[in-house]
Amino acid sequence: MKAPPAPPPAPPAPPPVIHGRDDDEPTGPSKSQRKREMHLLQDLGERLVALPPSQLERLELPSDLVDAIALARKITAREGRRRQLQYIGKLMRHTDADAILAKLDLDDAGHRLETAVMHAAERWRDALLESPDRVAEFVARYPAAARTLHPLVRAARAEHAKQQRGRHYRDLYRELRDVLLADAAPPAATLETPAPDA
Repeated sequence: MKAPPAPPPAPPAPPPVIHGRDDDEPTGPSKSQRKREMHLLQDLGERLVALPPSQLERLELPSDLVDAIALARKITAREGRRRQLQYIGKLMRHTDADAILAKLDLDDAGHRLETAVMHAAERWRDALLESPDRVAEFVARYPAAARTLHPLVRAARAEHAKQQRGRHYRDLYRELRDVLLADAAPPAATLETPAPDA
């Protein structure tokens, strides 16, 4: 009597299905990317700690972040400060870091503009005191100064002739600065400064 034929081999089991995951889709930022972002937030936090209080107030940060920054300023121990900066970085995960950076960049641009205006005003003041006929040149470039500049230059020149730097000297500088500042368009203003006399 013949033995019955052996049953066919069972087909291989299908791979297990993991619901909610597709190997073709990214699973979020990598660990190294998260670490880089954390370091960037800590760097921004360190920049905030170094800001003067008036500039920090303009940023309108959350109160817990402001408190953490104030505490970091008081910490002198290196390790304690490092931990506090890490904590600030964690708090900043819940803020709009891009908006903070944009405000800081705007403040920096305003500071650069103000510095450029101050230097331009000093150069114009010196040029006008040396050559009062250049008042017409300044007024041609900045018509807003037409009414006030002539008497200011005359009074400042009288002080200058006596080798004094009194009220009129300072008033002339302030007038030039205000005119230049009103004319400048932030963030990238081109300030016209006097060319040296030929």
